[in-house]
Amino acid sequence: MPMTTPIFVLGEALMDCIAQPDGQLRPFMGGSPFNMARAAALRGADVAYLNPLSNDLFGQGMAQLLQRDGVQLPGGTSRLPTSLAVVQVTNGQPSYGFYRESIADRDYTVDGIVALLHQQKTPGILHTGSLLLIPPEHHKVVAILKAAREMGWTISVDINLRPKVAHDLTAYVQALHEVITLTDWLKASDEDLESMGFANVGIGESARLVHELRAGVAPDALSRVALTFGGDGAYLDIEGRTHSLPVPRITVTDTVGAGDTFWGNTLAEWALQPDGAAGRVASTLDLSMKAAAINCTRQGCQPPTRAEVLAF
Repeated sequence: MPMTTPIFVLGEALMDCIAQPDGQLRPFMGGSPFNMARAAALRGADVAYLNPLSNDLFGQGMAQLLQRDGVQLPGGTSRLPTSLAVVQVTNGQPSYGFYRESIADRDYTVDGIVALLHQQKTPGILHTGSLLLIPPEHHKVVAILKAAREMGWTISVDINLRPKVAHDLTAYVQALHEVITLTDWLKASDEDLESMGFANVGIGESARLVHELRAGVAPDALSRVALTFGGDGAYLDIEGRTHSLPVPRITVTDTVGAGDTFWGNTLAEWALQPDGAAGRVASTLDLSMKAAAINCTRQGCQPPTRAEVLAF
């Protein structure tokens, strides 16, 4: 039986405090890498979440949920509070206010994370993305990615760009390009690409968009690229072998965590079957889109198990 590859996740875990009609705030556990770690573990992969979690009540709840879903927590705890996002929904469109200064998931050091990677006997997949890529935090992430690559780790990134959070969007996009040059496996949404300045973003333009993403990076970078286009479907390129699919027909409850579930299942499939990924490009995309669709039938981010995906 072939050995599986571990997935280590570096990223934020936060509470989405969603404003209710009566003015109260209802908290939901979230954060793109946090959701992705859960999705990959529920699919059956060996997953570890590296950032410290707060020892406050929110952090304790997050730790319990990650452990229930099978995620290991080598990053320990922090006395700093859990990060918060206050979400106001108006006419169906959410607006966010983030509280991310002096918080637990940023209470880590480059040396500390690199030491955790060194403890792994064989290199695995190191995933990051989202809020940790916003300057100046990205400097720490870049240093970690460079060290991980030198150790032989495969780098996964979900851009998940948050333009309203950054003080300087131009600097943010420059930071993303710097991270992309260090990335092996990349996921980007149509919204990510539009915010980064790509023109004519649509699923029919996927091949061109992947070509533009790969322009200027090392020949061995971006060997696998997934592009998602909301209700229009998704596209997957593995070393030049490509496939695209429309979204499955479902009744949508909400789309929270859909992209995280998609990429978590994609990474898990590659981690569980490290060899021959290019030959499975169609089936990988199919299963990952089914997982995301199942998540969209549920309120909030509730990724499915492997059995639920296969039974869909």
